[in-house]
Amino acid sequence: MLKTKDETIAWVIWHIARIEDLTKNMLVAEKNQLFNAEWKSRMNISITDTGNTLTDDEIMYFSHSINIKEMLCYWNAVVESTKEIINNLQAEDMKRKVSPIDLERILDSGGVTKQKDSIWLLDFWGKKDVAGILLMPPTRHVILHLNDYCKWKEHIRADKKIYRC
Repeated sequence: MLKTKDETIAWVIWHIARIEDLTKNMLVAEKNQLFNAEWKSRMNISITDTGNTLTDDEIMYFSHSINIKEMLCYWNAVVESTKEIINNLQAEDMKRKVSPIDLERILDSGGVTKQKDSIWLLDFWGKKDVAGILLMPPTRHVILHLNDYCKWKEHIRADKKIYRC
């Protein structure tokens, strides 16, 4: 049986926000991502990528270390940026292919790593146009992880336990 990776709500929020920041700002708007050294410091984290390659222990350490309040501020900033980007798109933008230059900028900025479980994202995103990028990260990707939230909620309710750090 294939063991799935341990995940936490903190890790999932981080993961969703990072992917949305990278794809909307760098690939759709073709500008810089919101994440920078200031956000990294405010959130008290050491990683800059999507967290795809973290081990179970690293996910737990990350989840214990991150400043949740600042992470939620980052996520809210990403959501607001995405709304602005979408509001400024024109119909003709939808068929624009993702730029290889912007994919390289994601790699250069540390948004993804060269590890197998991370680098594949560049290939996946590189096959998309703007419409495809709009469909995956802020919609289908979030729904996929919301399913995890629902499973965790039911598990906690069934066990009548609340796990605290």
